[in-house]
Amino acid sequence: MSPALFVEQLLNGLQFGVTLFLMAAGLTLIFGVMGLINLAHGSLYMVGAFACAAAAAATGSFWLGLIASLAAAAAAGALVEIIVIRKLYDRDHLDQVLATFALILIFSEAIRWLFGPFPLYLDMPPVLSGSVTLPGGIQYQLYRLIIIGIGIAVAIGLYMLITKTRIGMRIRAGASDREMMAALGVDIGRLYTIIFALGAALAGLAGALVGVNQSVQVGMGEPVLILAFVVIVIGGIGSLWGALIGAVLVGITDTMGRFLLPQIFAFFMEPSQATTVGAALASMLIYIVMALILAFRPKGLFAPA
Repeated sequence: MSPALFVEQLLNGLQFGVTLFLMAAGLTLIFGVMGLINLAHGSLYMVGAFACAAAAAATGSFWLGLIASLAAAAAAGALVEIIVIRKLYDRDHLDQVLATFALILIFSEAIRWLFGPFPLYLDMPPVLSGSVTLPGGIQYQLYRLIIIGIGIAVAIGLYMLITKTRIGMRIRAGASDREMMAALGVDIGRLYTIIFALGAALAGLAGALVGVNQSVQVGMGEPVLILAFVVIVIGGIGSLWGALIGAVLVGITDTMGRFLLPQIFAFFMEPSQATTVGAALASMLIYIVMALILAFRPKGLFAPA
């Protein structure tokens, strides 16, 4: 195994991690502020991917598709919050789970009705294609570096929004005491709609970015949603930085596990068997890491006090 290949896989894990962060950041905002378990968050990821693919195919511009993904996911999130989610804030978590699971089915059938049962494909914009040379002479795909940069920029932007702006102050206060905020004259309903739309837009952005590297199809959001829940459990529910660190940890653990474990097992068994066993163990590795972290930090690594 060459050092260049090792670094490439490490960067792949980082890229996967920041993509998960875009999903987990929205979940963290929604659960941390609203106390809502939103199983339909993966559907908003799917909406963003389909909106980007459809707009890019219609206009020939990936950049317009990217804007469409943000707008479509944010609009879908706002409508869902106003029509459905707003009625669930005072209900128990079982009602929230059932209602948002129903939304998954509705979104899946709506997407299948609008775009058909076959996958869509996104072409990488020419300006982002190709590779760049990193220190040490390592060649790495430019588009993946762009995704890493976008994820870091979003993390910094969210931090500035929450800690340095008036709406961020209201978000923090709403997470602590929504009744007091309402008593002070703040429109809690409008604030929650903004938060939900922001989380949906981030999920849609993640779907659009990933759609270049894989087919855009119905149901693509659910596997990513599971990993996003793992991320916020590891990082600590309600912690933005916990979501970022947890996402990077999950991304690198998953990618490096799939890369290294088959090679390790190849020392003890036949190559074909080593590949099968290594892949099976790698798929469980992030859940093993989550269990170990929760054994010592039951609220996650960076859970708010």
